[in-house]
Amino acid sequence: MDGLNLARMAEETGAPAPRRRWSLWLSLGLVATLVLCVAPVGVGVVVFRGLDSPAWPATPSAKAEPARSPVAGDADRVTAAWLRDKIGAALTAQGTALLGGDQAGFLAIADPASPAKATLSAQFASLRGMKITRWVPSADSIPSSVGPQKWRTLVEVEHCFVEPDCKPMTITYGTVWTDTAAGLKLVGVEPSMSTYDGPRPWEVDQLVVARGKRVMVATTNALRGQLKTVLAEAEKAAVVADRYAVGGPPPAHYEVFYAGTEQWKRWFGGSRPAWTAGYALPVGGRQVDVVINAAAPQRNNLDDLLRHEMTHASTMPQNGFPTSAWWLVEGIAELAASGGAAPQAYEGIEEVRKVVKERGWAGPLQDLKIADGAADWEVAGAYGIGYLAVRQLAERFGEPDVLAFMKALTHDRMSIEEASREVFGEPWSVLNDQCVAAVRAAAA
Repeated sequence: MDGLNLARMAEETGAPAPRRRWSLWLSLGLVATLVLCVAPVGVGVVVFRGLDSPAWPATPSAKAEPARSPVAGDADRVTAAWLRDKIGAALTAQGTALLGGDQAGFLAIADPASPAKATLSAQFASLRGMKITRWVPSADSIPSSVGPQKWRTLVEVEHCFVEPDCKPMTITYGTVWTDTAAGLKLVGVEPSMSTYDGPRPWEVDQLVVARGKRVMVATTNALRGQLKTVLAEAEKAAVVADRYAVGGPPPAHYEVFYAGTEQWKRWFGGSRPAWTAGYALPVGGRQVDVVINAAAPQRNNLDDLLRHEMTHASTMPQNGFPTSAWWLVEGIAELAASGGAAPQAYEGIEEVRKVVKERGWAGPLQDLKIADGAADWEVAGAYGIGYLAVRQLAERFGEPDVLAFMKALTHDRMSIEEASREVFGEPWSVLNDQCVAAVRAAAA
């Protein structure tokens, strides 16, 4: 970024200051997509990456017959196999207690004098508040010794919230166990640290939760007073996002995490740029979580931000968006956020004009990208181009056909030419030229 300030530029050009800044796509992997939307002084990032990749490489061992109890003189592997079985049994009992609302049973595996008890106590409150409906832990890896009478092993948990029959999400995290007078006890619980999506908020903070008809909003106790407002806006945003669902029915429910300053740095791996206002993140199964920076709505319209992000959640395929569809993905999210504003009423129209006039932009749409170091107005202008192009298609063919086009292109992975002929009945070269002409006319 070159540090240009959009609010200052708006004063110089007479344009209204945009409600937020936009997204820069970076290709860092191959599978799923992280979509960031941003505050007024920066750009966002879309990261392609694998889901649920644990920070610790481990190959689960094949299930074997129950291990016998070790005796003096046994090899370490005998003790380790026995420990694996004992840990597995303890985790299974803990999961049963969690689903049954039995806090004492959930905490029973922890050494009362260890930090694990406080961690589990907070997790129990968060998971129950989020309406946990499935919790299936497994610890198939052989534990490794990490000190006298201490062992570490990885735990994988399939879990669901709200819907009992969801396609489960999975996390992997480290645990440390020790032998006590009361038997084998858990003394350490490490947060999952997948490359881009760990730890989950409920792992590292005790959450307070509000649930509506379509949305569950979770935050920390410090922000409890804002829950009612965020839930009300999210419920309204869900009505809009549902209308744009692609590839099937709308999400069974939306999950929105409202992050304070410290949580923003920690949840789902943190490390988001300072300008980011929110992002949508696939977390496994069919779930796409939305995270909102609690500081950002002071500089953004919370309702617009939620509509944009929750539309990403309702349109995102499980294997991510192809980079060539950037203009379409963000254009549809902007269509939802702006309510289909007329071109001259769209907040970024001045930046679109500048991109068209100063950069001579003339398409094609699938080559629309945001370069590293792009100026603020170039970023806002690129988003505006995507919006105006999608709006042109929607005006001519209707929103249902635009969403069918998105499905063909991003879910079914057709080529853009195949998708255009299949859905619109016209070659893409013709439609691209029409969209580009509409953008340039709006910028004239």
